[in-house]
Amino acid sequence: MVVGGMLGLLAFVLALTLSFASSRFEERRQGTLMEANAIGTAWLRAKAIGHPRGEEVAKLFEDYTKIRADFIRAPADRDAVRAINDQTSALQNRLWEHVTAIVREGPDVISSSLMPATNEVFDRTTAERFAFAQTMPAQMIWLLIGIAVLSIGALGYQLGLRKLSQPILSVLLIGMWTSVIVVILDLSAPRIRSLRSSAAAYYCTLEGFNPAPARR
Repeated sequence: MVVGGMLGLLAFVLALTLSFASSRFEERRQGTLMEANAIGTAWLRAKAIGHPRGEEVAKLFEDYTKIRADFIRAPADRDAVRAINDQTSALQNRLWEHVTAIVREGPDVISSSLMPATNEVFDRTTAERFAFAQTMPAQMIWLLIGIAVLSIGALGYQLGLRKLSQPILSVLLIGMWTSVIVVILDLSAPRIRSLRSSAAAYYCTLEGFNPAPARR
């Protein structure tokens, strides 16, 4: 009965941590899409202004999109991520200077709409950085691993008391638990292994900035 309770608790913790890791992964994935869409909207408004600074703003947004794609694809290297964040901040300052100058020179509806669009881009960037910084708490990871180890030990002890030898089923069960735990840890870590957020949304936005000519 005790071993069954431990196995049930392990199943509950596995489901809980898997749900948490999946939510964090989906948050990062949706963040990339919303940020890319916000950049595309701001770029279109910069192009529609008809102001000399508008073209410069549009070009800066193109560079900004590339930097944001690099942020998503960056490895688990603090120095590399910090360098990308510094470039992002520098571009944000330049963009805001141009947008502010445009609004001051010609405060009409079109130019004024560029300011909230630019601010929306910056907000989406901050939200995405926050999403990438939020990983699974260490307490949950150690809880999951601790319960898994104790459950495996208790199950082995119970089989030993009953003098039952089930090596194939035991290895299969341990392999299943291990696979689920690896997937959970992979989903929760934004820059480790293969289950990572894609930067495809940014590349689609870049293609929209310079669409290929239609074939005849």
